Amino acid sequence: MENTVCKSFGKRIRFLRLSAGLSQEQLANLCDLDRTYVGGIERGERNPALKNIHRLAQALGVSLSDLFKNI
Repeated sequence: MENTVCKSFGKRIRFLRLSAGLSQEQLANLCDLDRTYVGGIERGERNPALKNIHRLAQALGVSLSDLFKNI
């Protein structure tokens, strides 16, 4: 279950990042996170903490509810 949720969340992050025209490195810099950590999130290998989810939403310019849309 958790792995499926992490993969779905990662796909959503990747979709929003690409829609914003950002590289993983650019998104990571905006969030003050490591690029490899962002890559791990996108691959569904990481289960980010709430504070990092909030950082991602802010950097992508979306609300938390939009970030979780269709997950």
